[in-house]
Amino acid sequence: QIQLVESGGRLVQAGESLRLSCAASGRTSGSTAMGWFRQAPGKEREFVAAIRWSGSNGYYADSVKGRFTISRDNAKNTVYLQMNSLKPEDTAVYYCAAKMGTSGSIYYTARYDYWGQGTQVTVSS
Repeated sequence: QIQLVESGGRLVQAGESLRLSCAASGRTSGSTAMGWFRQAPGKEREFVAAIRWSGSNGYYADSVKGRFTISRDNAKNTVYLQMNSLKPEDTAVYYCAAKMGTSGSIYYTARYDYWGQGTQVTVSS
């Protein structure tokens, strides 16, 4: 089991920045990648960004590419999502997720095995 706790969500103005954190605990050694997803009211949960524990490359949805940066601190078992130039359409509950094993795409929600409770990000215009 892996426990994930997100933090950092709040109300911000358009154009501002925000950094989300996801602290992982438990049997984290079996996790191969971490992802950030978001879900806006009335919409499906969507991929935002992902990073593998073994590498430094980030993978991004087109809608956030160039504005968001995912990073990790292996010593702290923590993953971050730096969000710059926020837009009202970024408003959503943001979820952190852990993927176990190496099979399957890191872009798909169904490939992730553990999820946090989510943190609300609201961007006002």
